[in-house]
Amino acid sequence: MPNIRRNQHRGLVGMLLIAVAFAGLQLTAVTGRASPDTKNYLSYALSLSGESRQDAGRLAIGYSCASGQQAPLNSIPWTSRKAAGESEEQCVRRLNDSVAYWTRHGNTSGMTAPFANQRFMAIFEARPGYPLFLVPFLAAFGPTWGLWLAGLAAALAGSVCVLLTLRIAGASRRAGLAGQALYLALPTGTVAMNPLSDGLCLALGTAVVLGCTLLLRDRPRAGAALVAGGLALMFLVRYSQALLLAAALAGVLLLRSGWLRLKRRQPTPVLRAAGLCGVLAALIYAGAHLLSWPMGEDSAQDLLTHHYQRPDRPDPWPEFFVQERVFWTAWLRRQATYPVLPVLLGLSAWALLRRRSVVLPVALAAGAAGLLNQAGHPNLDQLLGHRLIVFVWLLPALAVPLLLDRPAGPASGRGPSPHVAQPKNVRSGQRDGAVRVAQQLPEQ
Repeated sequence: MPNIRRNQHRGLVGMLLIAVAFAGLQLTAVTGRASPDTKNYLSYALSLSGESRQDAGRLAIGYSCASGQQAPLNSIPWTSRKAAGESEEQCVRRLNDSVAYWTRHGNTSGMTAPFANQRFMAIFEARPGYPLFLVPFLAAFGPTWGLWLAGLAAALAGSVCVLLTLRIAGASRRAGLAGQALYLALPTGTVAMNPLSDGLCLALGTAVVLGCTLLLRDRPRAGAALVAGGLALMFLVRYSQALLLAAALAGVLLLRSGWLRLKRRQPTPVLRAAGLCGVLAALIYAGAHLLSWPMGEDSAQDLLTHHYQRPDRPDPWPEFFVQERVFWTAWLRRQATYPVLPVLLGLSAWALLRRRSVVLPVALAAGAAGLLNQAGHPNLDQLLGHRLIVFVWLLPALAVPLLLDRPAGPASGRGPSPHVAQPKNVRSGQRDGAVRVAQQLPEQ
């Protein structure tokens, strides 16, 4: 017992030290992170807090333009400034003129201020979860510190979910802490700190990943609650990403169950997780359709008509797929020039081949959800950013730390099956040896 408590204490201390170090580093940029979309979410949150639509828009403009003065254009591709050298006063005047223009042209309802046409602003009206999350932070700390603390809470919550996922999957303490540190150091941590819905969506996505890992470890109640609850909240924050994550999990886990059948191993926990994710994906799609929220074709029209400021394309898909080819060609070229992600994905592939862990198919599905989300928005303006594809970085955050642990088992280098039956008492009153080994959590 003393050794167990000592190990738990060390793990907790390590987790807190990583969190404190990350928070300290983020203090160097409390502001300067705002993107053009930040003012939309902020005005929505301020409206929920009781401000009038006009006052909410004014306060959101003030924050966005002040933040833009701290954001260097050469390092942040999306910024609140329209052009290099735009002053805060010019920014405020430009956005106020835009609000007046769109108010005159019919955008007179909704929770968000009329920064653009009503059809474009409907995208943000369909994402009430993040503004609701911001309300207590704004009420207690105001826009500047409130948005920063909300981002910090989302980033740390996601990192803890990654740590817990690895530990529940059987990884050592050092692997779990490495996963937490990687999550915060990679673009997942950067995106989580931005005053946008992506960070909260990412944190909820890690909770879904944790829930799926619990399901695969044959802990159905806690796992199902986390998966269903996480996707339900993601539906309110960013329903398109929730749909893609649920569908990717269902597909990958279904393939995993088929592989297990071929190997004559027990697929029941995997099938249970795949079925749950498949049902939730269908419910998310049906819910968005019933609420008349923007769907796939709306996203394509948004891209091709510059936020609906030009006439809709009668058939957007041929031109959309041309944009796909252009984007992914440019993206691959950039990855070859700055190969951080390819190297990490290569290490993840090595982990997939060298380790047998329940977390690997879940991590693979999360990465696939990131690629699918970016494929739905092949916008070259996002080529230098990470927020649309950010879920792909969950794959190295969850897979690479497993390489820190020695492969358990014989010469094959593979560990015991994660789908071992529950321990049963034998006549000697001891647990079966194979089960005991499978249930141990190495403290390397």
